[in-house]
Amino acid sequence: MNMAATEGSAAHENLLLIGCGILQKEIRYLIEKNSWPLDTSFMRSALHNNIGKLEKGLRGSLSKRSDRETIVFYGCCHPDMDHIVAAGNAVRTPGQNCVDILLGREQFDRELEQGAFFLLEEWAHRWQPITEEVFGDHPSVIRGVFQEAHKYILAIRTPCSEDFSDEAEAVSRIVGLPLVWMDTGLEHLEAVLQETMQRKLKGRHE
Repeated sequence: MNMAATEGSAAHENLLLIGCGILQKEIRYLIEKNSWPLDTSFMRSALHNNIGKLEKGLRGSLSKRSDRETIVFYGCCHPDMDHIVAAGNAVRTPGQNCVDILLGREQFDRELEQGAFFLLEEWAHRWQPITEEVFGDHPSVIRGVFQEAHKYILAIRTPCSEDFSDEAEAVSRIVGLPLVWMDTGLEHLEAVLQETMQRKLKGRHE
């Protein structure tokens, strides 16, 4: 369903998406593809490494845009995520995290149970500063943590991905785990975003 067809007359009242920037290329692609009446404001994906900064940033973004009808693109990335979203009078995309929202719960759970660490393009490009922020410059510690928790690196390509094979292979070497590739479409992400927008629009008109 094309959201523009139902809400085109309210294009000046676009919804606002505030969320993690990890899939911003994919989300912008879907907005253009569907002509969704949706503006965006993306936050740094590295905020996941510090839930205090994540909460402060999200609360601040919601507060500054309190005059907007807002949806939030985040999973359960903070223990009080739903309270933060509700306090901002927003609606959140359902899902455990961004990979769950991208792949769907069944495929996400299957790979997780098999020991996957999910690697998206942005994290591959920014691996060193992201991991050093958490673990410091201690390669042996990083290898130990990842090898204890995971069995392989699952690098996920979407139709919006550029070639990040060199970066993914470097991550694989750093953590000492085999690299596996997965190509995925955007159908589940698209459905989740559309359903979330519909919930917010329904609330607007009630």
